[in-house]
Amino acid sequence: MASYRLGMMAGILLWGGLGMAPARAAPLSDMVGTLNRAGAHYALQAAMDSATRLHAPCAIAIVDRGGSLMAFDRFDHVRPGSPDLALGKARTAALLQRPSEETEENTDNGRVAFVTAGFMVLRGGVPLKVGEEVVGAIGVAGMKKENDVRIATEAAEAFAREAAAH
Repeated sequence: MASYRLGMMAGILLWGGLGMAPARAAPLSDMVGTLNRAGAHYALQAAMDSATRLHAPCAIAIVDRGGSLMAFDRFDHVRPGSPDLALGKARTAALLQRPSEETEENTDNGRVAFVTAGFMVLRGGVPLKVGEEVVGAIGVAGMKKENDVRIATEAAEAFAREAAAH
């Protein structure tokens, strides 16, 4: 055992004595954009404005890139399940970095793994992007899936324009 320790000490001293460090082929982290409170509230307000124009009461959830809730609002008289649906749609869009409409289409075509993995496979979730980077997502749940998609898409587009302007 003593010879093992001596060998280890010699190896450590030799490695350090030659000024060598472990080789690093690539950086150990990336700079990642994050959705902040102001951005979440901007997207939420854009969605509320769109829903008001369409006379489409709904629940709206904004999440960060990891799917954590950052902002939420709902109109009066939406269905009791709409808040949970909105959050599920937003989380799905953020974690898969694509609109939840695609997961619905995939599931309709037989790819049921999305359901078993706990993703919401309904239209109305859209990623929020700064350039090409997904920083969060919006989920909308109201009475009509066409309105959900339109409201979420319009809000995501407004967010992207505002982000590009800064």
